Amino acid sequence: MAMDLTDDTSPAPATSTAATDHHSKKVYRRLRVITVIATFGGLLFGYDTGVISGALPFMALSPEDGGLGLSPLTEGIVASSLVLGAAFGALAGGRLCDRYGRRRVILGLAVLFFAGALGTALAPGLAVMVFFRVLLGLAVGGASATVPVFIAELAPAERRGRLVTQNELMIVTGQLLAYTSNAVIAGTTGEAGGVWRWMLALAAVPAVLLWVGMLFVPESPRWLASRGRFDDALGTLRLIRGTGAVEAEFAEITRRAAADADEPRAGWRDLGTPWVRRIVVVGAGLAVLSQLTGVNSIMYFAPTILLRTGLGTQAALTATIANGVVSVLAVAAGMWLLGRFGRRPMLLTGQAGVTASLVLIAVCFLFLPESVARSYLVLAFMLTFLLFMQSCIATVFWLMLSEIFPLRLRGFATGTAVFGTWLANFLVTLAFPPLINALGGATFLIFAAVNVATYVFYLRTVPETRGRSMEAIESHFRRQSAA
Repeated sequence: MAMDLTDDTSPAPATSTAATDHHSKKVYRRLRVITVIATFGGLLFGYDTGVISGALPFMALSPEDGGLGLSPLTEGIVASSLVLGAAFGALAGGRLCDRYGRRRVILGLAVLFFAGALGTALAPGLAVMVFFRVLLGLAVGGASATVPVFIAELAPAERRGRLVTQNELMIVTGQLLAYTSNAVIAGTTGEAGGVWRWMLALAAVPAVLLWVGMLFVPESPRWLASRGRFDDALGTLRLIRGTGAVEAEFAEITRRAAADADEPRAGWRDLGTPWVRRIVVVGAGLAVLSQLTGVNSIMYFAPTILLRTGLGTQAALTATIANGVVSVLAVAAGMWLLGRFGRRPMLLTGQAGVTASLVLIAVCFLFLPESVARSYLVLAFMLTFLLFMQSCIATVFWLMLSEIFPLRLRGFATGTAVFGTWLANFLVTLAFPPLINALGGATFLIFAAVNVATYVFYLRTVPETRGRSMEAIESHFRRQSAA
């Protein structure tokens, strides 16, 4: 029988410390189960963005050989069409989750994930493929804007970092699953052209699991409070908090919801308020610049990069699994680091690391002769890049986007910022195949230069948010602008 996560609102027994501890552990387990279910959206995000790296070499084959006859330009179009859809999915998802609730939007996204997976797997040609990649992108973008906010609003302040970064862990786990399944499918089918259809179709399975799981998950208490449903908000808090932790947090949520009640609907006019504008600049900067690191040139086109170093197709697909393994391990390390260090120093450390890694990749391409040694040096520096990116930048980026925006415009502002993420991602994804074809390794020096400027921006603008409630973060920005 499935566990119903929406009915048990009974208070914790208060007869003994042991009973209280048992109740607290039970409540935290329930919160973790909810987090795992919701982050299947992140798993799909990761799988659908990662799977294309292994599918593209087979889609580039002629139609007679089971491919779609893609050129470097149309490869970029197929890869970037999902990203373009994700940009608008994030923008719409932010609005919709403010209006209809986080849970209901995630249920709808699961349906889009399922339809997009089957549509791309069955696509007879380029036009249909691009259409369903855009549809899939709407789901990916909606999930990227909605899932972290949903988890952040459920999590207590002291555990928010760990629980929200669970979504990033699921994203890179999805990418690892994509890389692994790509290599296994290609290895067991003899690299036949049509194998890319099976690679894409596998994403339908977690889409079904996400939809079924979300049927048993409660709505965000902060969204419920913003709609005046205070009894429902209190009921959800009792589900996901230990003994004694409910009343103070509920009072803080209701005070903020009451203060926002008479405000007009969130929109672009809010940028006229100095403290809101400051938050949006920080959030938009994080969103756009995290993609201009060049991370998705490596995540989406790793086999393409390795093929240019001289590796064969199967060797390149197999080597790409290392990207997924390192990403998963790095995010797990990042979750541990977040419990011990601030967001800001982690972000700056990661930025320095990815810049150095990009320079070293470029050096390998520009100054070393083609050889197996060069191939594996490039792979090693790609893995170093991902180590810094996933442990120090990606974990902090998604976490800060979920926590810095005020309740009244959280969905709108997060969706707008994530729209910037995906738009930057789209431009990088579309431009990378022609760039690497024209400039070779010098492409990575362009990314390195952008990362130097990004370091300066973070140094001057990004605040520390560790250990503060979401309401306290909002109050901090208000006071800072008033000073």
